[in-house]
Amino acid sequence: MKHLRKLHIQVMLALALAVIMGLLFPTQAMAMKPLGQGFIALLKMMLAPIVFCTLVHGLAQVQDMGKLGRMGFKSLLYFEVVSTVAMVVGLLAVNLFQPGAGLHASNLAESPEALKATSAAGGISAISYLLSLIPHTLVDAFAKGDIIQVLIISVLSGLALNRAVGPDSVILRGIDEAQAVLFKMLAFIMRLAPLGAFGAMAAAIGSYGGVTLLYLLKLIAVYYGASLFFVFAILGSISMCIGLPFLVILRLIRDEILLVFGTASSEVVFPRLIEKLKTAGCDEVVVGFVMPAGYSFNLDGTSIYMAIAVGFIAQATDTPYSLGQQAALLALLSLTSKGGTTVAGGAFIKLAATLQTVRSLPLGGLGLLFGIDRVMAIATALTNVVGNTMAVFAIARWEGAFDAAQFKQLTGHAPGRSLLNGPRSPAADGQVAQPAIPAK
Repeated sequence: MKHLRKLHIQVMLALALAVIMGLLFPTQAMAMKPLGQGFIALLKMMLAPIVFCTLVHGLAQVQDMGKLGRMGFKSLLYFEVVSTVAMVVGLLAVNLFQPGAGLHASNLAESPEALKATSAAGGISAISYLLSLIPHTLVDAFAKGDIIQVLIISVLSGLALNRAVGPDSVILRGIDEAQAVLFKMLAFIMRLAPLGAFGAMAAAIGSYGGVTLLYLLKLIAVYYGASLFFVFAILGSISMCIGLPFLVILRLIRDEILLVFGTASSEVVFPRLIEKLKTAGCDEVVVGFVMPAGYSFNLDGTSIYMAIAVGFIAQATDTPYSLGQQAALLALLSLTSKGGTTVAGGAFIKLAATLQTVRSLPLGGLGLLFGIDRVMAIATALTNVVGNTMAVFAIARWEGAFDAAQFKQLTGHAPGRSLLNGPRSPAADGQVAQPAIPAK
């Protein structure tokens, strides 16, 4: 019975019950949807304040601003390189296995659902995207819960406090206490995780039925195969390069993986990941900066989805589309896919908006993807979560802001030597010391 108290066991049981209910009682299962929606809403409510408190608390105590700038540059470089590799993996997979070949859906009508998503997304341009990163007011960013806007405000606030007040400031003590309160609130909400996962999965199975797992099976198989290859081959190699056992990292975030599997949204585990990665030895500033930035700029699963979706639509609609044309469209998608894709269906909306702007592929092809978007969204969210977790560990090791002893204490495994040689510190060698970027 003591195993039933573990969160991942409870979530696994909830998911199993959800599948059974969805298959046997689809109508009643669809009525469970508010449980999943409510749980996701509760967690999304926590995102903005946790990002703000974590990042401001860390930045206010940074002594060397040069290190902060270097960390930001390394993070963006890492994001761009790894997400580009993910896009290449998807591009190669869709052209190698040709999941859309033979459908001959050239006269496919544009489905009302796909048209609705497309019109809701609107057009995408580089200028409008960049301007949208700037919040209208300080309060507006928190009201909308836009992670990248909150990140901008948090960085500005943290830097201002770093220069304007001392380490014993009442404001900093208040932020520290607020952070503790927020994580306690998060612990209360996470007790509802099995209920939320049950509601989301039951509604999905009940809405589409078991046939969802068979509909366009080849496309789903290619996408999941490409995602698994990227996670274990690419991210696994990165883990090996930084001296951390990849399977241990996956086991560390297994609760979060199961939650994402049930809800198809990576946002639901964002607050927990911040807390868990800090406990695993990553410096507070690194976690507070890299994780929220990664949720907008390091969308590995979304990159794979975009590449496979573009190739599939071209194949399914018999549209001549060379590798060069696909690469050009994907270059645009690498910009338009940034931000707003951490919720279920977000990647589809971004794809629809971009295709509406470019008009190089038939929009009717979106209808084929819309029917299985919920199944695809699971792999997208899972890959994004694992990718962002690895990004935090990689940047922490690269910056020498990683406590090996703390990682060993939590996981039982001692880190090996990292090929990303950041500034040496006793903490990086497993000794007791302050990390390279000091935290309170």
